[in-house]
Amino acid sequence: MKKIILFNLLLIVSTPLFSQCNGRYDSEIFSSVTKTTVNYSDQFSDNEHKADIYIADGDTETNRPLIIYMHGGSFYAGDKADTDCVDFCESFAKRGYVCVSLNYRLVPITQIINFLSSSSEQYEAVLEATMDAKAAVRFFRKDAANGNTFGIDESTIFIGGYSAGGVSAIHLAYLDSISDLPTSPVNVQNMITNMGGIEGDAGNDGYSSQVSGVISFAGGIHDLNWIDATDEPIVSVQGDLDDVVNFNCGPGLNNPAVLDLCGLNEIHPIADNLGLINDNLIYTNTGHTWAAGGNANSDFLQAVEFVKDFLYPLLPCNNSTSITSENTSRKLLKIVDILGRETDVHTNQTLFYIYSNGHVEKKIILQ
Repeated sequence: MKKIILFNLLLIVSTPLFSQCNGRYDSEIFSSVTKTTVNYSDQFSDNEHKADIYIADGDTETNRPLIIYMHGGSFYAGDKADTDCVDFCESFAKRGYVCVSLNYRLVPITQIINFLSSSSEQYEAVLEATMDAKAAVRFFRKDAANGNTFGIDESTIFIGGYSAGGVSAIHLAYLDSISDLPTSPVNVQNMITNMGGIEGDAGNDGYSSQVSGVISFAGGIHDLNWIDATDEPIVSVQGDLDDVVNFNCGPGLNNPAVLDLCGLNEIHPIADNLGLINDNLIYTNTGHTWAAGGNANSDFLQAVEFVKDFLYPLLPCNNSTSITSENTSRKLLKIVDILGRETDVHTNQTLFYIYSNGHVEKKIILQ
């Protein structure tokens, strides 16, 4: 009986939000999409700077939120046509978003061995991918200012990806200043200065690379100190046995020669303490590859739905400004189960995270 009451309560809360967006962005309301490929850099013209843009057939809206999704592949492999990229973008385009699958600079195949053993090469690869993503964000703002070919809302751009793509997305949003970067044992501050500065060298200068939120599928951040109270909302999905991008903190690829990355289990407690809008879905007894098969894996389908539910209240049609301001100083007070009993985190049940500002988040950690 209590489950039925809870369902009805959630339905009452969500129905007004659904109507505010006129039925868009929640369900797949379109049946097919068209893909258009562009070169998004005005400095490079190659496959590494191409993007596939997915827009629903018959969608006449001209002010749509944009999601840019980046493929995985450890910064030396992967492509915008990977299964998860296609399935993710098609699903969100059918909901009314414009969704982009992005290629970015990769380590050349002849340099992979050197890359895996050199911190300097690893920093450079991550920075180049992040710079390319920033150029892509600017590309769409530049287009919006010059005719808006793709019908986007330039104030609502989300960045995300899987594995290396998720790493790049987080770094785009949370690496704010050259001074955040180390000078020893590798002088990364000097490196990024020579690569065009914090905004990079991939072009479309004069437009903002700011995003409205971050989507991380098995992604992580190199330095937890880069997360601060002014950062963007973040939603993460990761397996608790992931050691390719460590669920906690550890060397990338589980290789001691690779730079450390910190995943969901370290990022989100910090986000909670800082009052950032955030949510996470943890797959227990699960490693890194759950997203690679796209829709063929039920975990991926669940992750897409989870992200959709996270983004929906952030959209302008849902008056997201008030949501943001409410959460800027929240702290986690307690976790309760469906009966209101305070509890530790358990799997396979609905839990409610209660914050100091009255905000309540529902979370489900799947076994």
